[in-house]
Amino acid sequence: MTTASDRQSKIGAVIRVSSGNFLEMYDFFVFGYYAAAIGKAFFPSGSEFAQLMAALMTFGAGFLMRPLGAIVLGTYIDHHGRRAGLLLTLGLMAFGTLTIALVPTYATIGLLAPVIVVIGRLVQGFSAGVELGGVSVYLSEIATPGNKGFYVSWQSGSQQVAVIFVALLGVWLSTILPPDEMTAWGWRIPFLVGCLIVPLIFLLRRSMQETEEFEERRKSASHPSPREILRSLVQNWQSVIIGMLLVTMTTVSFYFITAYTPTFGREVLKLTGLDALLVTVCVGLSNLFWLPVMGALSDRIGRKPLLFTFTLLMFVSAYPALSWLVSAPSFSRLLIVELWLSFIYGSYNGAMVVALTEIIPVKLRTTGFSVAYSLATALFGGFTPAVSTYLIEVTGNRAVAGLWLMFAAACGFVATWLAYRQRPQVTVEAVSRAGLSPGG
Repeated sequence: MTTASDRQSKIGAVIRVSSGNFLEMYDFFVFGYYAAAIGKAFFPSGSEFAQLMAALMTFGAGFLMRPLGAIVLGTYIDHHGRRAGLLLTLGLMAFGTLTIALVPTYATIGLLAPVIVVIGRLVQGFSAGVELGGVSVYLSEIATPGNKGFYVSWQSGSQQVAVIFVALLGVWLSTILPPDEMTAWGWRIPFLVGCLIVPLIFLLRRSMQETEEFEERRKSASHPSPREILRSLVQNWQSVIIGMLLVTMTTVSFYFITAYTPTFGREVLKLTGLDALLVTVCVGLSNLFWLPVMGALSDRIGRKPLLFTFTLLMFVSAYPALSWLVSAPSFSRLLIVELWLSFIYGSYNGAMVVALTEIIPVKLRTTGFSVAYSLATALFGGFTPAVSTYLIEVTGNRAVAGLWLMFAAACGFVATWLAYRQRPQVTVEAVSRAGLSPGG
């Protein structure tokens, strides 16, 4: 039994470690939400489609740096500690955000402007490559017995707080600034707000304690060196690939219902920007509800049932739902479809993130998790807004993004089968008596 002081200490630890994850997602969402305005500011072209695609490809370019950041920074964290690594990632993320917030437009400094923006995105991506893994591993290592799924779900939960915060900020800005001013300079305000948050989050993370599990391994003779971690990563490549496929379902659905929703609602469905942002707020609230609920449920019934159920639900319902939406676009239909996809995403991810920490060997837990997550995001999730926009333009089918979601669901289903086909099935009761989490 945990005491009141223990629970308070755990809550404080969750808040401290998740705060930086909030900032990372905040910065990514701001770029995705204001992609159209960023395209006009830094990528001049006679075609609005070309401007939007340039901005969305820049958004995706940041994800290409994630695998490199996962390897370099993940190895650093697995060797030097969770606390030191998460402070480093916070500094890199702040640098990238400040760069994008302050760079002059193309009209002022020419080609240098888009070059600087791309560099800022690459630095953000490098940092983000290990942020999610570092946070997830930290939470899994401080979790109380039998509650690992619930604890780790707050990694994704902090992202939803960022979704809600950015969307509400966008709603407020849209009420005080006319659209032309928002396009000209108002989009910079959310980036600057992110910069102002950095000092507070830095103070929170400085007070983090290293996890007991890591400290015990560091004191042991078996604590791995960076070279041993990288060698082990290569030797366990199958676990990393399975993890990547597991994450594909999460990252594609997540970026579709969050980062792409404002652009999809405004540019494709021709709804107002305010409508699209309000839907995004509701999606963030829905995600924030389902993630811890399903994370806790996975502690009781295991990871596998949830992973199989919700990959199948996404596969059979994504395209019909989007087809129904585009047949008669409206605020209410967009809200219904997005909340349905949010339910599937939150339920799947609540079990998936903790499952990923369990299938990766302990000594390369941060590196392996981060590489798997980063590869999935770099290859699939990060380019979801660009892929969706391109497919709609080429096919003329506004529901075609549903096929992209179906592909992601198929990846998640196959990965779940591969991850659990040879894993012994343990009863929840036996697991609880052992003080462990089921499904791992």
